[in-house]
Amino acid sequence: MKLSIIIPCYNEVKTIGTLLQAVKDSPVEDQEIIVVDDGSTDGTRELLDDINDPIIRVILHGENQGKGAALRTGFEKAKGDICIVQDADLEYDPQDYPLLIGPIIKGQADVVFGSRFQGGRPHRVVYFWHRMGNGFLTLISNIFTDLNLTDMETCYKAFRREIIQSIRIKENRFGFEPEVTAKVSRLNCRIYEVGISYYGRTYNEGKKIGWKDGVRAIYCIFKYNLFSI
Repeated sequence: MKLSIIIPCYNEVKTIGTLLQAVKDSPVEDQEIIVVDDGSTDGTRELLDDINDPIIRVILHGENQGKGAALRTGFEKAKGDICIVQDADLEYDPQDYPLLIGPIIKGQADVVFGSRFQGGRPHRVVYFWHRMGNGFLTLISNIFTDLNLTDMETCYKAFRREIIQSIRIKENRFGFEPEVTAKVSRLNCRIYEVGISYYGRTYNEGKKIGWKDGVRAIYCIFKYNLFSI
């Protein structure tokens, strides 16, 4: 099966080159890499302009719209059998791809979440309140979806392409996570969760998500679970 790796990217000049090489070195041979630059202003765009690789496609947004908007663009262009989300910040390890896509390849799952809080994979110890916030958002989401996920907010989500392309993504920022979770649960998809490794960044290292995104996530949980949007 061919894997489409969708990489939303905004001001990641320090990491995008290393990340792209790590993706290419992942244990998945048949892949296409779609980088959606979301209006970067730090030199990321210029670095991407110099890429000449047949498996890497670069799509440029004229202005910054948000992670959800970049993913929406990437999913529309994907041609692989499976689509996976890959952040550009090196927090997630492409060596975990076989874990994520395994249940789909075996015909057991339609969607797979990679949990930072499940299994014995290594993870960096960072912010206590971020962990509590993630758990709280996952709990509220689970109450509405009746799923038993441990990490709804994870970046690593893998989808059969026809599933994700059938979903109309409306959120432009980090509200993508609760929105897509609500919508795949409504489709009665076979959802699996696997443990992944995680190297979380600090804010000094470039972490972007903040408390306002948490508030928006709560709003999105209610919005997309209570209303058929």
